Order: sequence, then C-alpha cells, then structure tokens
Amino acid sequence: MIDLTGFAHTPFARRPDADVETLMAEVAAEAIADAGLEPTDIDAVVVGHFGVGMVKQGFVAGLSANLLPGLRMTPAVRVENACASGSAAVHQGALAIRAGTARRVLVIGVEVMSQLSTRDVGNALLRASYFKDEAETPAGFAGMFGVIADRYAERFGDPRDAMARIASKNHDNAAHNPLAQYRNPLSIEFCATESEKNPRVVGRLLRTDCSPISDGAAAIVLCDSDAHDGNRPFVRLRATAQANDIMPTSQRDMSELAGARVAWQRLLDSAKLTLDDLDSVEVHDCFTIAELMMYEAIGLTPPGGGHRALEEGWVHAGGKLPVNLSGGLKTKGHPIGATGVSMHVISAWMLLGRFRADVLPDARFAGILNMGGASVANYGSILERVQ
Repeated sequence: MIDLTGFAHTPFARRPDADVETLMAEVAAEAIADAGLEPTDIDAVVVGHFGVGMVKQGFVAGLSANLLPGLRMTPAVRVENACASGSAAVHQGALAIRAGTARRVLVIGVEVMSQLSTRDVGNALLRASYFKDEAETPAGFAGMFGVIADRYAERFGDPRDAMARIASKNHDNAAHNPLAQYRNPLSIEFCATESEKNPRVVGRLLRTDCSPISDGAAAIVLCDSDAHDGNRPFVRLRATAQANDIMPTSQRDMSELAGARVAWQRLLDSAKLTLDDLDSVEVHDCFTIAELMMYEAIGLTPPGGGHRALEEGWVHAGGKLPVNLSGGLKTKGHPIGATGVSMHVISAWMLLGRFRADVLPDARFAGILNMGGASVANYGSILERVQ
C-alpha cells in the first residue's frame, strides 16, 4: 500500500521573479518536513514539468540535487505528459514503490509560464496537440477547446449557460482557497456575457471560460505503508488508472472525452468503489467546456446531460458530489506541470480536514481526474482517509 504523508503547495499566480529551481526548492523542503522526514530519507525524486517552449532551463530533474544537500546522489527523473505531467509524476512515484525500487519518493510538479506572452503560451501549449494537423489552430490551445465546444453544441445544444455556471461556481470555490490565483466571486450573468472585462477569446469561449497563465509548484511525499510513522496524518492512494486516446482530434468524436471516461471506469473498478462512494472530485477544467464534459465522463449524468449537475446543485459545495472545491484550474490556476500534483495535495488536505472542512467534515474518499492534451493522456486517482 502507498500513502501520501507530506504536502506542500505554493500560491498559484503570475510571479515575474519566479524560476523553476526556486519553486522546486520551496516545496521540496516543506513536503519532506511535513512528512516528518529528512532529505536523506528520500529514495527517489520524480518531477512533473511540461516546459516545452516555456523557459530556457531544461533537464529540470537535474536540479533536484541543488534543492537540498541531502538529496545529492538521490535518483531523479522528469516526466512529461502535457497538462497531466503532475499526475504522471505521482503515478510514476507510486510505480517505483510498487516495484520495490524505492520506499519513499518525493514528487514535485512545477511550471513557470509568465515569462511568455499570452499568445506565446497558447502556441507552446499547441505542442500538446497533433502538430501535423493542428499547429495552425487559431488562438492556440484555446482554439482547440473552442472547436470542442462547437462539436458538443452540434450534438447536444449550446453549452454556454452551463459553461457560465461552471465559471461562477469555481470562482465561488476559489474565494475559499488562499492559494488560488483568482479569489473574486463572479456572477453567472457576468460569466455568460461578453463585455470589455470579459472579452471573447475564440468561438464560444470568453475569458471567464479559460484557465489563467500561472506559475507555481506543489509536492507530495509518497511512502510505502510500512516506511512512515503511522501516527502522523496521512491518506492512502486507494487506486490509480490511466488511459491514452488517439491524439488527432479529427479522428475522434470530440463531443465526448472518451479517454477520460475509460480512465475513470478503470479507476472505479480498481478501487472497488462507485461514484456514490466519493465525497469530492477534482477534475481537469482547463476550459469550462472540459469540466462540463467531465461530468458526463465520470458518469454523473448521461452524455449531453452535464448541465443538470449544475442546475440541480449536485456539483456545488454542499451538493451530492462537489466538483473542484479548490476552484479548479479555471480559478486556482494551471501551472501545467504542477497541476496534477496540486490536485492530489488539495484532495488529500480535504480528507485530512485541512481544507474546506466546513463542506466535507467527514470525507473518506476523494477522486482526481487529470488530462493531458485534449483528453489524450488521462490519469485518475482515488485517495482514502484511513485514520
């Protein structure tokens, strides 16, 4: 069994003075101390980092020995799977423990994005698309999800109202998250209306439908269940699952997120749980249309019925399955490589009563569904409170 025993999370924001090494050092020291360990206790380091075209510094796993003297000579590797790089790092760390090559693994997710213009960030993220066919997509990566929103509308009707409800919900949630990039509540009406303060980005996407450019890092210490002090607070990694779909969107039905659906079903099967057993879920909402489609991918509603989850209040704080209590990528922020690790940290804190205990006082199970690209690489995790 694998347990999450130490946690760290920087605020997510545009940080003009940020660099990858500084952010990594900040969370590494804090997570190891939170686990009650010393750097010399760590057997391996796994770093999730997208990095493509974002910063000049590459080979970020090579920085791990710089972070703390006790990490020198500790094996380290960087993993990249687009916007799921952070969850890929968590899963890779878990695999090392399951394989018996490590007992304690430090997982770090990090990204610095604000050194580029908005246009250049969008173009860098297009590297996570099928570049042969999609490199000229208008408005960069946002344009990809503008097309996805159109495909959804063609099959099920215009999702604009549901998208505005998601944006407003996540702004409300982020107001309770001191680490979130945007902590200002916004009304559904504001999010639904094109205006000078909420301009159209591309297609059906307004600014309030898009996650921001963010800098930040998060870290977790994973331990074999017999390699940590069981008297300290921890949560268990109940199950993990992954599914990879075809990359070209032209070869898929983009009115659904099939890869996310398959990964989620594998996850529930592995955990021997149902959706009704979960107390909260953090899903990938790089754009609001993605969260809407995630409701359907996890089986909360049938295809085309995601709007009901909002209208009935199911996914709101206090609903039957709160979704993105952190504020989600949309308002918490989306520093690409850090996102998946952040989703695990926030979910663990919920179970430990460190975050939103007012909403989830006795939560036992938390789900996570993180995707890379347009639902190409899909990673799911379920965390369990065992104390």
